[in-house]
Amino acid sequence: MFRIGQGFDVHRFADGRPLIIGGVNIPFEKGLSGHSDADVLLHALTDAILGAVGLVDIGTHFPDTDPSYKNADSAILLKKVWKLVKEKGFTLGNADCTLICERPKMGPYREQIKDRIASILEVERDQINVKATTTEKLGFTGREEGIAALAVVLLEKQRERES
Repeated sequence: MFRIGQGFDVHRFADGRPLIIGGVNIPFEKGLSGHSDADVLLHALTDAILGAVGLVDIGTHFPDTDPSYKNADSAILLKKVWKLVKEKGFTLGNADCTLICERPKMGPYREQIKDRIASILEVERDQINVKATTTEKLGFTGREEGIAALAVVLLEKQRERES
């Protein structure tokens, strides 16, 4: 049995915060605003995984109204979700992720992000794809107000054999 999930997230830039994308600290003059560490890519990926198995979304599992998630490491949140999904018998076929921003340029960090995500999900790096694009200076990402991310995952669960 195969299950597909998609996720989308957006965070605006904020002064005085680190920029963490895909679990990697990216050198940049601004970070992203959010209740947790605002890792837009891991949030989109977490939503894609939750969606594939019908477990709603990241906000349901880790609400921004809960002070225990203030400045939370999104890699830890993704690990918790992945553990839950693995316990349901699912494995990752692949994940395809897209970052949408004008700056910073993500190319120099792509392989590091890919390695980090593969490590978090305990999968082979070739099961993870990370790419980036711009919006040709259009919209909030084009005006460099923030970053958006998309993720699609394919999960597989082996059907139990009938006796």
